[in-house]
Amino acid sequence: MMVRACLCLSIIVSGLALRGFGLGLGLPVFFVKYGGSLLWAAMVFFLVALAASSLKRPGIALISAAIAVGVELFRLVHDPWLDAFRLTIAGALLLGRVFSPWNMLAYGCGIILAMLLDRFAMSAFTKAPAASHSAN
Repeated sequence: MMVRACLCLSIIVSGLALRGFGLGLGLPVFFVKYGGSLLWAAMVFFLVALAASSLKRPGIALISAAIAVGVELFRLVHDPWLDAFRLTIAGALLLGRVFSPWNMLAYGCGIILAMLLDRFAMSAFTKAPAASHSAN
């Protein structure tokens, strides 16, 4: 659980740094926009993994994909209060502003990468200690 929480926090910090400083550092717009979407989906994967730790990775990935696609489709809904919220920093980071089918591809890549990262991290950091050998 702690490994996934640390990964989630690292992804959040990376995503905020990419979106906040990426363009200023001269990174291409494409990298900043879709890299942020990829990291957002990875964050969703780890949040779902933390909330539903008993699920296996494919189940976590399916729920994460449903959330990501749902949020993207929700961008097609326009109401004055909702559009006003989307203009805030929190609204832009949580819900986004403009619908893009390309975001769904970035979300899929982010979820796949998160699955791989989770698999690697869980195997690397949760190994049981080796049995001690006693000398006679």
